[in-house]
Amino acid sequence: MAPDEQVPTVRLRRNRGRARSTFPLDLTKTRLQMQGEAALARLGDGAVESAPYRGMVRTALGIVQEEGFLKLWQGVTPAIYRHMYSGGRMVTYEHLREVVFGKSEDKHYPLWKSVIGGMMAGVIGQFLANPTDLVKVQMQMEGKRRLEGKPLRFRGVHHAFAKILAEGGIRGLWAGWIPNIQRAALVNMGDLTTYDTVKHYLVLNTPLEDNISTHGLSSLCSGLVASILGTPADVIKSRIMNQPRDKQGRGLLYKSSTDCLIQAVQGEGFLSLYKGFLPSWLRMLFLRKSTPWSMVFWLTYEKIREMSGVSPF
Repeated sequence: MAPDEQVPTVRLRRNRGRARSTFPLDLTKTRLQMQGEAALARLGDGAVESAPYRGMVRTALGIVQEEGFLKLWQGVTPAIYRHMYSGGRMVTYEHLREVVFGKSEDKHYPLWKSVIGGMMAGVIGQFLANPTDLVKVQMQMEGKRRLEGKPLRFRGVHHAFAKILAEGGIRGLWAGWIPNIQRAALVNMGDLTTYDTVKHYLVLNTPLEDNISTHGLSSLCSGLVASILGTPADVIKSRIMNQPRDKQGRGLLYKSSTDCLIQAVQGEGFLSLYKGFLPSWLRMLFLRKSTPWSMVFWLTYEKIREMSGVSPF
């Protein structure tokens, strides 16, 4: 295997461990995104939450107290499967940067090319990983369904894939793919574009060299921008994926991502689009021992490239 091919493969393996350790933040984020969902009032089955918005800490503690500590990892298996997306977006972005768009003569990569490349990489990678995202979101909400006295939808991750496939066909596995790729485009525009732009700006315009300090500063910036841009689309994506559906697989709450956006803003206010922002940002920034997630990712990725004999990102 060529050095360029080894990098995403090794990175994919290391991402699995990071997915497990930070998954409680992802579960908490999804639960927060569903709190106070105004569209549920149309169901007329008492599904509207009477409890106020609890925030990240109280939501996490509530999951532990009401469902059990291990339920913080409910849905982690499809989350691990989902990391095919991470490898796919990096391979796509680098191919676009090096082959399709190309750098200028001074090795500078223009911002507009970085933006387009980042968005395209996110869209392609996320489209391929949509079935795992769909199952992850629905499994993360199973504990809440149990507390509400509703029947559970799945016995496990493989049953979830099989049931969705049986009821909706291949098309059913791509439910919610439009807001999902919209989110991916925004997150990658923030993550890949910001990292690439900040890193090269620091190297070319400051005394900093292409080393761990530069990689760390660039990754901190990319994590924050990605969270700010991606959270509203993530809220819409989660709600569309989790909504009840009829026998034909059509959503009962939302007709489209635009409809979901309008209902959320009208029924809950603009800030409802940022429900779950804090755990989303923390998951991107922090691993155990407060190690920055985005920093760990980019530092690891750069180091693997160096060890594999590949030029810096």
